[in-house]
Formats: sequence, structure tokens, C-alpha cells
Amino acid sequence: MSSVEAPTHVESFRTEIRQWLRANLTGEFASLRGRGGPGREHEAFAERLAWERHMAAAGWTCVGWPVEYGGRGATLEQQVAFHEEYALADAPARVNHIGEQLLGPTLIAFGTPEQQARFLPPIVAVEELWCQGYSEPDAGSDLANVRTRAVRDETGGDWIIDGQKIWTSLAYESQWCFVVARTEPGSARYRGLSYLLVPLDQDGVEVRPIVQLTGTSEFNEVFFDGARTRAEHLVGAPGDGWQVAMATLGFERGVSTLGQQVGFRRELETLIDLARRNGAADDPLIRDRLAQAWTGLEIIRFNALRMLDGVAAGAPGPEASIGKIFWATWHRDLGELAMDICGAGGMLAAGEPYDLDDRQRLFLFSRADTLYAGSNEIQRNIIAERVLGLPKEARA
Repeated sequence: MSSVEAPTHVESFRTEIRQWLRANLTGEFASLRGRGGPGREHEAFAERLAWERHMAAAGWTCVGWPVEYGGRGATLEQQVAFHEEYALADAPARVNHIGEQLLGPTLIAFGTPEQQARFLPPIVAVEELWCQGYSEPDAGSDLANVRTRAVRDETGGDWIIDGQKIWTSLAYESQWCFVVARTEPGSARYRGLSYLLVPLDQDGVEVRPIVQLTGTSEFNEVFFDGARTRAEHLVGAPGDGWQVAMATLGFERGVSTLGQQVGFRRELETLIDLARRNGAADDPLIRDRLAQAWTGLEIIRFNALRMLDGVAAGAPGPEASIGKIFWATWHRDLGELAMDICGAGGMLAAGEPYDLDDRQRLFLFSRADTLYAGSNEIQRNIIAERVLGLPKEARA
């Protein structure tokens, strides 16, 4: 494709999804605009699920997957256009993100043909929802400290899983969980881990919602007590789970982050408008912080584009870790700025018993941004050790 044809191809794709969203976010789906998202996943979940199945019927799920796996085979540039237009349309937060953006690409890269045939079509059709079984009480950002264990039963068939996962997003709405478990007794750190696909609707699995600062419960604890999954639900070879798990994390920080930034921009623009209306913008310190926030948002976008260039070239660099630190810190600071713009009134809930407005929810939920998906401290260690070549941190 020539340099002249490529932009035209992307713009026609952008126009197609923009027109489809304009025509379909109407009627029964009109009220879903802006619903869901961090701290608000409880909002209209069943209706958002119906919306996403409506998207699937029109071929607008898994757009970046190869056509042979049910996707559209969209180029990287087209995927960026899709996520940006989706965010610009204020379309509802996706309920199938973990299956579509994390597990699906992992199975395409590492799964067997049988696994692909079994699990990919229900993700495309939004018939099965997935959650991520990585973090544990003593293995959060330090994933290599996993203690959940899995052993084969006496016949050498099913895997039997015992342990606990925590901060498992939307586990209470999911039918399946991809679980990193220790399958080699006596192994430590990165060795001896395996990547298992585990059904949640069975005896031996208990999901307990965690009530967050926002009063909602997107995060959950998941307990496995003799839970089972079939032998063929192991992705990759036994003991190779670290490689598969790291690939999944790489997919997590893909093109959808550009759509996330559209949401960030909308939040910032809303705060600027509020500061002008309530007089907070007259304070030179507030104006300076708003200017810094705008500049930071531009840096986030430029770093993301640089990261995607590396992905397209087949050699992703340190930009993913750099980007995670920067956007997480930026978003947390934006929440603090929102409270300062609101003033004392920001301390009052909008209604009983705990009715939060968007700015209060932004402040409270963004406290988690610097912790989940790899804490700032862990990301700094990754950059120091793997990029800069500094001595590794001493570990017990």
C-alpha cells in the first residue's frame, strides 16, 4: 500500500465506524452514552452487554483480530481510529475488554487450534466473558511470587487448582478466568508457572466482591478450592506460563490506550469548564495546574504513538512501562486537581447514601491507577533493570 493510499484507507474506516455509531447509539441504546467505566462498571451492565452483542452482530467486535479468527483484520492505524471514534462518540464502556483485548490475542499467538476453535468465537460474539487471574494477596505487581497451585488429578487428566486471586476485575460477571498457577512443586519466581483457562461456574470457586472507595465492586477476590479445568485448557507448555502471561500484559497496553486518552481529554475539558464557571480558574495556581495537565496529556499521546510504532515494527520497547507510570500518575493528579477546583463542596455526596458525582469518582478511583496493572514502583524497576541495565533489586 502506498503512502497516499494508506491514509485514505484509514479515513474511510474511520468514517464507517463513526457513521455506524451515530446510527446505532439511538433508541434503546441512546441512554447508554457515557455509561460504565472505572468506578462505574455497575451502571447498566445488562444493557451494555446487549449493546456489545449488537456490535458483534454488525462485525464491530475484535476488529484487530485476523479475519480467520472472526475479526476484521484491521491494520494498527485502523484500530487506533476505531478506539478513538468509539471514545469520541461517548459510547458505553466495553464489557468484553478482557476477552477481546487480552485473552483473544494471547490464544491467537499461543493457543492450539482446538483452543482457538473453542474459545475465540464466543469472545467475538460476546457470549462468554473473561476475567484475569494474576494478582494474589502476596503477589500483586510482583507476579512471580504466585502461590496458587495446580496439579493433575490421579488419572493425569484434569488440573486441580487451589489458591486465591485478588483484584480480579468483573469476576462476578465472568464465566471464565485465565489463571497463572504454580504447577511445578518446589519451583520459585518465574519458573514452574502455567497458564490455565478455568470455568468459574463450578463447585470449588467462590467470588467475593471487594467494596471500593467509590462504593462499587468492580474488583473481586476469587477463591479456588479443588476447582477443576480440563487438561487441554493449558495454554502453552507446563511451566511456560510466565512467557504467556507477559505476552498477555503486552496486549493489555495496546491500541485501546488511545481511546482511553480521549476519555482523559474529556475529563480535563470538563474540569476546565467547571473552573471557568465557578471562578477557580482565577487562581493562578489552578491555571498553572490545568496547563500542566494539558501538556501531560499531549505527552501521554505522543508516548503511546511511539509505543505503537515499536509494536508495528515488531520490536516493542520500554514505552509501555514508561507510559503506564506517566498516565497513571497524571490521572491520579487530575483527580486531586478536580477536588481543588470543586472546593469544599466537593466533600459532600450528591445524595444518600453515597451518591458520587463524576469528579468525586475520578478522585477516589484514580487512587488505584498507580497500583493496578503493575505499580509505579514495579514499572520503575523494569525500566531500571531491563532498559538501563542497572543492578537488580535485592530480593529475599
